[in-house]
Amino acid sequence: MRDPQELYAWEPAGLARVDEAVGGAQGAGLVMVYHFEGFIDAGETGAQLVGQLLDGRPSTTVARFDHDRLVDYRARRPAMTFRRDRWTHYETPELAVRLVHDDTGQPFLVLSGPEPDVEWESFAAAVRQIVERLAVRIAVTFHGIPMGVPHTRPVGLTPHGNRVDLVPGHPGTFDEAQVPGSAAALVELRLGEAGRDVLGVAAHVPHYIARSRYPDAALVVLEAVTAATGLVLPEAAHALRTRALRTQDEIERELAEGNAELIAVVRGLEQQYDAMAGAAARGSLVAEPVDLPSAEELGEVFERFLAEHEHEHEEGEGDR
Repeated sequence: MRDPQELYAWEPAGLARVDEAVGGAQGAGLVMVYHFEGFIDAGETGAQLVGQLLDGRPSTTVARFDHDRLVDYRARRPAMTFRRDRWTHYETPELAVRLVHDDTGQPFLVLSGPEPDVEWESFAAAVRQIVERLAVRIAVTFHGIPMGVPHTRPVGLTPHGNRVDLVPGHPGTFDEAQVPGSAAALVELRLGEAGRDVLGVAAHVPHYIARSRYPDAALVVLEAVTAATGLVLPEAAHALRTRALRTQDEIERELAEGNAELIAVVRGLEQQYDAMAGAAARGSLVAEPVDLPSAEELGEVFERFLAEHEHEHEEGEGDR
């Protein structure tokens, strides 16, 4: 493995601001949240939350990763703009650590950008170096996972890492599972092995809208993160809550219009969810199975419905 320090470069001004914020490397340390684009993120859970943390909020870049070494451009081609007779713009991929502040002025760090396609071990080692240099007290990651749950019930969470005690009231859903790996998961694993505090939060997103934006999941994750870290982010919570209410209204409108397939899957999932919840309350996980339409039978209709309404709202917000 090559020297992890070759993968990133410090921004002197940003590094100085971090040292000032925490009193140097020996200070109390900061919270660092991280999320990478490219892996499973049902409901755009992590992407929405990162957007709320960075969009419209002043930030200072602390460190930049070498995207030329980490990103496979042919697998995820960056957008370029062609105007009349020439190229005018190239959207350079950016994987960086930024210093931002919550609504009370408390500083914290956000590591985000495209998931590295290569050199995962070196990348995880580089993140560990950054965490140690900046005296990060806890690293928190988050994303959404598709689950057989209805949108009419509370969003469930699966906490993971070595600080799951910071998200009480959410018993483990899985015993053991082998799944495709991710850079975020490897970072969590390596940080935990190094004795660093790390917490992951996975939101359970209804599988029939997993590829559509689902603000309810991002809101629940945000609430879990703020409770675990002490960050104060009411503006972000308000924005996500507003979107969540709008999305729920749109879903209920679709149900009221009598989409038989959609009604069938939602009612079936409600029965299954309530049966499992009742069994858990009785100390048993045995519940009668419920026959449900497949996600593919409903996914395209539901995703198109939500995408159309989201586009309309974005245009309306842009006009304002």
